[in-house]
Amino acid sequence: MVLITETLLAMRCPDCGKLEYHKVSRFGFSGARIIEIFCACGALKLTISTKNRKDFWLQIPCVVCEAKHLRSIPGKKLWSGQVVYLCCQETGLELGYLGPGDQVRELAPGFEDDMEALAGELGGDEYFHNSDVMYEVLNRLHDIAENSSLYCQCGNQRIEVDIFPDRLELHCKDCDSVNIIYAETDDDLRVILQVETIELTRSGFGCLDSLVNTSKPKKTRRKRNK
Repeated sequence: MVLITETLLAMRCPDCGKLEYHKVSRFGFSGARIIEIFCACGALKLTISTKNRKDFWLQIPCVVCEAKHLRSIPGKKLWSGQVVYLCCQETGLELGYLGPGDQVRELAPGFEDDMEALAGELGGDEYFHNSDVMYEVLNRLHDIAENSSLYCQCGNQRIEVDIFPDRLELHCKDCDSVNIIYAETDDDLRVILQVETIELTRSGFGCLDSLVNTSKPKKTRRKRNK
């Protein structure tokens, strides 16, 4: 009899929309009852808790409906070698998968395809003022976060990302600082491609914008629709 001790999670981030892979070990619960899984951008993607190591509760922050779904899975199913589908309870859309690595990697879309799928759920490419620029900015932001170069001066590295049609808003929950990254023009894209580190100002407000990073005449931005 082969005892399965590890399963692979592939799941979209509720903040930046990226899909990443995370290994979840049965032995990870040996000294703890709760395991938290974070995206490279710092957002909490999944919480797994158990009291008896026989039944497991999954708390899933949903990228689609923005609610937090709660699901119970028996340990026998979690470690069965079969794929567990994680779905939005409101829409039925797939959010991720838990299971054998080879099967999960076959089911999970590629990173770029995943961002396009997210845009479709938000209302299609028409949701963004410039979808091509937005995808590139998101990908660049994710690269910066993966290099641990996205953080706040207060010490927090778990920066939340809100996506809007023309911009990204970075938010530190610890000190309530905000940084806006515009993503609607080629100049906006050129600016973030030149950036290696994004540091939020403690309890402050910042803006990564082609208008304030170049000597070109300022133009009028569209009104923010937050």
